[in-house]
Amino acid sequence: MNKKLLILATTAVAAATVLAGCGSSGNKQEADKAGSTFVVGMEPTFPPFEFTENDAYVGFDIDFAQAICDKMGVKMEVKSMGFDALIPALKSGQIDMIASGMDATPERAKQVAFTNPYFHDGYSVVVRKDNTSIHGFADLKNCVVGTQVGTKGVDLAQDAGATVKQYDANSQGWLELNSGTCDAVIINTSVALYYLKEGGNKDLKLAGDSQLAPDGLAMAISKDKPERLEKVNKAIKELKEDGTYAKLYQKWFGVEPPADN
Repeated sequence: MNKKLLILATTAVAAATVLAGCGSSGNKQEADKAGSTFVVGMEPTFPPFEFTENDAYVGFDIDFAQAICDKMGVKMEVKSMGFDALIPALKSGQIDMIASGMDATPERAKQVAFTNPYFHDGYSVVVRKDNTSIHGFADLKNCVVGTQVGTKGVDLAQDAGATVKQYDANSQGWLELNSGTCDAVIINTSVALYYLKEGGNKDLKLAGDSQLAPDGLAMAISKDKPERLEKVNKAIKELKEDGTYAKLYQKWFGVEPPADN
């Protein structure tokens, strides 16, 4: 495994643990007034959407959430937590919005209110370069497949007949794949491509075609806050119209956003 990537992966796990205590705790007071604090929850081991670098949160979701907060005239505060803890935290009022590369699935929509989608992605299988038996999702039966708890990857692995190994942080998947404790990893295509581009392709490769996600990525708001949902949707619309979204997309993905984003 590339030494730089090993350091980044282990640092991401450690940083997520350390930084998880940052931000507000307990139920938050209602405060969408100009100048107030707006707490954004995320699981920051999901580059290029959200990750830690030099003890700071960076990524596309970070920049886009900040732009949304700027449009609404509120101060953004990031609260780090496990991916499966985000929806409970939103429902209990600990955070105001989820910005964590979350698929707006019908199941999740029963619990939270999703904004208009801001990104469309897919899921891919990643294996070690010396793997000659896995060529895509159809070859995962009876394999040990790693994927993040609470994500669509779990469903895809189970549907393929794999033994699923779930973990809290995406960076753990790269570590386990390189160490041989799992045969493959299922992860968002954009995240896989970013990791491989940053040097992961020395040891890992994509296996077969990706599966397009049926649902777009969206921010999540409490169902009890329809006025907040309206404000965030308005900000997203304005950011796409004024070119800010396109600039951020180019910054983190290196290409212009497709028409459906």
